[in-house]
Amino acid sequence: MRPEPGLRRSRDLLLAVATPLLLLVLWEALVRVNLLDYRFFPPPTRIATAGAALIGSGELWVHLGASLFRIVAGFAIGVAIGIPVGLTLGAFRVLRVMFDPVLSALYVIPKIAILPLIMLIFGLGEGSKIAIVALATFFVVAINSLGGVRQMEPILLEAARNFGARGFDLFRHLIFPGALPSIFVGLRLAAGTALLVIIAAEFVAANEGIGFLIWRSWTTLVTENMFVGFAVIAVLGMLSTWLIHRVGRLVMPWRDEEIDLASRQDSL
Repeated sequence: MRPEPGLRRSRDLLLAVATPLLLLVLWEALVRVNLLDYRFFPPPTRIATAGAALIGSGELWVHLGASLFRIVAGFAIGVAIGIPVGLTLGAFRVLRVMFDPVLSALYVIPKIAILPLIMLIFGLGEGSKIAIVALATFFVVAINSLGGVRQMEPILLEAARNFGARGFDLFRHLIFPGALPSIFVGLRLAAGTALLVIIAAEFVAANEGIGFLIWRSWTTLVTENMFVGFAVIAVLGMLSTWLIHRVGRLVMPWRDEEIDLASRQDSL
């Protein structure tokens, strides 16, 4: 007999919380008995102390604020351009035939590889960091938006056009809602990509930010501060995923109904 859904959720939550805590305890123990080199893997208690010091001095907030500004600004620009471009290419076959190969070819280029070019165009200031995040976000969101339209039943588009739906009305009432699930998948992927890109960019082209904190800690062998940066990245990644998931549930309530139905069927 399968456990009740409420009991199963409680069990899953317990496992999700207990597992990382046990891993931290194991990590601490391995360092204490000299099975892990503390110079490369400082114990969690030491990392926590370093994190508290960075918070108390205000340094961590400076780095976090700089990274968040670049991520949010670049992500917003990339999403604002990527969704309309992806939906348009998905809706119009001629445009898709013309530009889909170009989009696919440029997508596979590591965006951090073109950071030198971005820096030549936008300079060494905030513009280059925001631009690289926007570029990385754009491709992920555009391709997922295009895929969302392509996954729709062609008969739906044809029926809408037969009933007179054109232009903005077609996008508003059919294409955009139909592509929303794929768009939100793209948003979650793009959020992770934006975080990775900005950290890499801050390694070489910033004087503040979480990436700069990690890089400086590495060059000075202050490894506990480096692990504080890793922890901040992990928290930012989890928060961004949770936030996008919550927004997705608000704008797509019917998806919750589908998930609940699937859960009930799975529990039978």
